[in-house]
Amino acid sequence: MKVLVTRKIPGDHLKRLEGHEVAISPFNRPLAPQEIIEMGKGADAVITLLTDRWTGELMDKFPNLKIISNYAVGFDNIDLKAATERGIVVTNTPSTQVNEGVAEFTWALILALSRRVVEADEYARKGAYHGWEPDIFLGRDVYGKTLGIVGLGRIGSMVARRAKGFNMSVVYHNRSRDEKTETELGVKYLDLDPLLRLSDYVTLHVPLTKETTHLINAEKLALMKPTAYLINTARGAVVDEHALAEALREGKILGAALDVHENEPQMNPELMQMENVILTPHIASGTVEVREKMCQQAVDSVLAVLSGQKPENIVNEEVWPSVKAQSQSIGTTGLVVGSE
Repeated sequence: MKVLVTRKIPGDHLKRLEGHEVAISPFNRPLAPQEIIEMGKGADAVITLLTDRWTGELMDKFPNLKIISNYAVGFDNIDLKAATERGIVVTNTPSTQVNEGVAEFTWALILALSRRVVEADEYARKGAYHGWEPDIFLGRDVYGKTLGIVGLGRIGSMVARRAKGFNMSVVYHNRSRDEKTETELGVKYLDLDPLLRLSDYVTLHVPLTKETTHLINAEKLALMKPTAYLINTARGAVVDEHALAEALREGKILGAALDVHENEPQMNPELMQMENVILTPHIASGTVEVREKMCQQAVDSVLAVLSGQKPENIVNEEVWPSVKAQSQSIGTTGLVVGSE
């Protein structure tokens, strides 16, 4: 069977696809849809990235396609309804390692923003430092402040646990309360508006949906403290970046750190000019250990489906009964996933 890998990915797990015809993109960039079609002609499985948009129209170019294995935790790049209608399994790569990596990076941004690390680094590299001064690059204390977490899922909970070390008060907002986690972590549930009014730091950990698109807009930013910071390691479009730039320019909030961007890979030109903004290129989960785990999971899913087995991280669970029945009826055979 043929497996298309739309971009080179770190790790050694692609070697486990030996025995199948494997087409790996030679380009270190996202492929255009036509390139995906040409390179993946006849593919039974695809390992794809967030930068690849899988529409129903693109899926129709792959009549043999059984699985789209998304090398990412999110899957908003895939038309899930179209995949399910076509009997295509969609999987992703969530793990404790990924969640810990994003939580760690969230804290890296909180601390760098509070203590103006990026500004100070640029200042020093330019040779502008000529000796200690009592008021040079004054930052803000994190210790004892209030942290507002929008989305207390796996990543949000890990961010909350780390806040204990800074003696922070932690409030959170979810679609529904999580009283078990409230008790375990000592956090308090608030509606979104009160959370924004109260928090010194607001960090976003929600998926991108119709409801969360521009969740943080001009109206919501106006509720925040003028000394507050906004951190986004979720999805870019959760924040209205034009409204954010305006709020920063008018002093409605003090600073922001964004690892994800509304129009990736393009970054907002207004935000790029602001010293009180940290912009990073979608690297929150970017550690050697995390990328290795993601590669393992993506390959595991492909091998499972091609051997007629249910993958661990199936997103569209409802498609599996029909896929399994089809696999059994045609006597699907292949490699069996080995234990890791």
